[in-house]
Amino acid sequence: MTVVTRLVTHVDLDDGATGARQVSVSARLEAVLADGRSLVLLNDRGWSWRTSGPVAIRARISVEDIEKDARMVVGPDEPSDGETHEQMAAGHWGFLARILRQQGAEVDAQELERLSHDVVLSERLRARIA
Repeated sequence: MTVVTRLVTHVDLDDGATGARQVSVSARLEAVLADGRSLVLLNDRGWSWRTSGPVAIRARISVEDIEKDARMVVGPDEPSDGETHEQMAAGHWGFLARILRQQGAEVDAQELERLSHDVVLSERLRARIA
């Protein structure tokens, strides 16, 4: 059986949407397996910061803020009308567990929820906010 050891969200600059007054990033959530392989769970997330100029962007963005935002955008989402946080979380982790099963990794949704979740910023992003 394939064992998932942790989750990693990779955050990188989105060159197509980044300019002098906006920094946009993409986020890719992966499950890291015990054998060293990674399986992509989500590859369609991201966000942007807008400001009046490039110096202000650097002053506004910290590594800690990016890490916090990255964990937020890969879920679970806030509940919609009539749903609780617990229901949204259960649906989210169940969805990710199904993605892993489709890729040959058996994992329980509650197991996924308990895994450590690292955030890795690309060198390009680190240089941009330095």
